[in-house]
Parts: sequence; structure tokens; C-alpha cells
Amino acid sequence: MSSDAKDRVAIVTGASSGIGLAFARAWVARGGRVALVARTRAALDALVRELGSERAKAFPLDVRDLGTLEQLPRMVVEELGRLDVIVNNAGLNHRGAIEKYEPRQLADIVTTNLTAPIVLTRAALPHIASGGSIVQVSSIAGMVPVPGEATYSASKAGLRAFARAVARDLEERNVHVGCVCPGPVDTGFLGDLSEVPDIVLSQPMISAEEVAAGILRCIDERIDELALPRQSGRLATMAYLLPDFAKRIQPALEKRGARNRQAILARRRSVS
Repeated sequence: MSSDAKDRVAIVTGASSGIGLAFARAWVARGGRVALVARTRAALDALVRELGSERAKAFPLDVRDLGTLEQLPRMVVEELGRLDVIVNNAGLNHRGAIEKYEPRQLADIVTTNLTAPIVLTRAALPHIASGGSIVQVSSIAGMVPVPGEATYSASKAGLRAFARAVARDLEERNVHVGCVCPGPVDTGFLGDLSEVPDIVLSQPMISAEEVAAGILRCIDERIDELALPRQSGRLATMAYLLPDFAKRIQPALEKRGARNRQAILARRRSVS
């Protein structure tokens, strides 16, 4: 099932690359319009040129600037005339034990991944159309915490909880709130593979385009929560509910992840 996005306006944070970029392209391909949000104006301006200035507008800002973020829905409506969809996609992760980082670096993860989506969701309420959708991009790490990604896991678990609770709060307004929880995604956000925990790489790698398709499906079908891939979501749910089971399978998953890392590196070398 696919809904007609003709002229409907979507705010997309983290729009200059990865999942946000893939969603922006897919939304415009459906006939929608996008408010592109990211920190780098040059990257956004290039994307506006690609998508067309009649379909895309750049709103360069850092989502950690909560005061400016709070004004974003109003600015988008003033510029584009309406607001129908929000995709809270901007994310930040610092991998490794928390003592590697200053306290404020860890706080930045929470501000980017949790506080900013809450602020933008609330700020949008006077502006978003009845029948609109707000999609929070969480993570499989928000379904079961990942060692070495403690703060990231906590922020994404919080975003998932916020999505599920606020979805009930907004039912009477006819505003859908959904949550998409991807596993590892083959984008620059993954960073240096040597720093990615083996257990993360134990799950199938998916593309930004696959996640964008999942976000579209979440909007179309007004889904509460969608884990990608589905089997990774099921495994994460079992691991969360059964901690002893999680401990028993962790060594096997880490071995699989180490093998997957080598396979990914070999593929990258072959195409470089």
C-alpha cells in the first residue's frame, strides 16, 4: 500500500546523508515536498539542486540548538504552506566505554537522539495537519542495549518509549506516531568498522534505501513500530525479555559478527 504524497510536506532531520537523504529522495519521487534539515548548508544546497527547488527547501541547523529547533515547524509552514510528516532521523553515537568520553560528549548523544525529537514533536503540534505522521527513527539498540554503546542504546530506548506513549496521546488529534528500529545500516554513520561491536555486525546489514522504504511503510500503514530486519527485531525482543538467554547466545553472535566484519571489509576492498 502506498499513499499519495502529492504536495504533502515532510520535515526530515539528518537529511544530508544516509537514511535521511534516502527518505528525502523517496518522498519527492512520490510527489511530496521536503524541508531538509542538517548542519551543513553546502550539502543541503546540493540536495536542493538535485531534488528541485520547487520540491525541496534547505533549513540548515544543528538539532542540538533546541531554541532554533523549536521554531522549525513554524518556519517550514511559512515557507512551504503546510506540514504533514516529520521524520526524526538525526543521530549521534560515540562507541566504546563511557570513560573514553567527556560527560558533555555523552550528553550530546542524548540531546541529539532523544531531546531533539521530543522538542520537534511538541513544537510541531500546532502546525501538523490532521492525518499527519511523525516517525521516530530509533534502533535495534533501543530494543536491547549494546555493550560499548551504552548512552546510544539508552537514548534510542528512550526515543522508542516516547514514540509508543505519545502515539496514544495524539490519537484524538488524528496524528500518527510510529517508530522504525533498524539494525546496522550501510552508511557513513556506521563509521570505522574496527570500532563497531561484533554483536552489532552479527545482524544483517541493510541499506539506507531499505530503511527509507520502512519509514514510508510506517507512514502509509500507520504502523506503531517496525524493526528492520524483522528477524533482528524478534531476536532483540527475546534477548531483552530473557537476559539469561541473551548471555548464552552472545558468544555465538559475536563470532558471527567478527566473520561478517571480515566479509564486509573484503567486499569493500574488492570494489575499491
